[in-house]
Amino acid sequence: MKNLREITLPELEVMMAGMGEPKFRAKQVHEWVWQKFAADINDMTNLPKALREKLSLEFSIPKVKMHHSQYSSDGTIKNRLQLHDGFYVESVLIPTEKRMTACVSSQVGCSLSCKFCATGYMARKRNLDFDEIVDEVTLLNELAQKHYNKHLSNIVFMGMGEPLLNYKNMMKAIERITSPEGLGMSPRRITVSTAGVAKMIKQMADDKVRFKLALSLHAATDRKRNEIMPINETNNLAVLIDALNYFYKATGSEITFEYILFKDFNDSQKDADDLIKIYRQVPADLINIIEYNPIENAKFEKPEEERVDEFMEYLKVNKVNARLRRSRGKDIDAACGQLANVDHANI
Repeated sequence: MKNLREITLPELEVMMAGMGEPKFRAKQVHEWVWQKFAADINDMTNLPKALREKLSLEFSIPKVKMHHSQYSSDGTIKNRLQLHDGFYVESVLIPTEKRMTACVSSQVGCSLSCKFCATGYMARKRNLDFDEIVDEVTLLNELAQKHYNKHLSNIVFMGMGEPLLNYKNMMKAIERITSPEGLGMSPRRITVSTAGVAKMIKQMADDKVRFKLALSLHAATDRKRNEIMPINETNNLAVLIDALNYFYKATGSEITFEYILFKDFNDSQKDADDLIKIYRQVPADLINIIEYNPIENAKFEKPEEERVDEFMEYLKVNKVNARLRRSRGKDIDAACGQLANVDHANI
């Protein structure tokens, strides 16, 4: 069965003409799929029954389904989502006073093997299709309305997988999410986070994207970054700095650095100095300093609060725009680096 959501509106118009149907039927189908988010062709009640039957013989709508949700004491909701082929991904709804943020996944598993990330200890099974990513967002939007009576305000591609290694589907999903015929969300409210795929950062620049970019830095020298992020061996800091500057020059879009603090690894004053050097070579708006969230396979620890405060104060004294980001959903393993689904048989 073909996926009806992969058929564009112009293609639908040609298809309807070939079936002897009027042109406006294509728009009706398109609206059912992308504005009403129909889960079944038979739900398209303004189509003639005979047309619905014809479409059902050839097409399906393989929707992502909510498997179950976990609720944190801080209001965060972690969700296990089931894909049509039996795989699962996790996504997170993060409510704050000013924002309602969806943290979405782009791959089943991940191939980058970052040493501090639960997803990094999984094999990458496959990329998510663009419509599956859109489903993630719409499901989280429904959840936000149900529990908080608010629509999503922001989307971050910071869940499972490396979004720039699923570039085509990520871009197509964002196009649909920001389309007036879709969710109509501003690109400026979307942030794509990457472990550092320099070639694709430059591709985003060439494509003149309007969303924000976050680089998961986590260490400010090649030696240390190689230890925890194997991707740095082929995408070192000099290459990434060049790519980020290329990106900013082409797009003017906001760039942030993500930097998890690990006890006795990257939390010294020397580490802060190295971070400042990187910061001053890129037109970055902000460094998000993130507290480490323990996972089963990794041996890293969170620094003492005094150490964190000293690190933040040193950045402040050196006029670095840095913010300490407290993790949400830690009690349900929904915080940064904790998404995995490792107990599912297919993973």
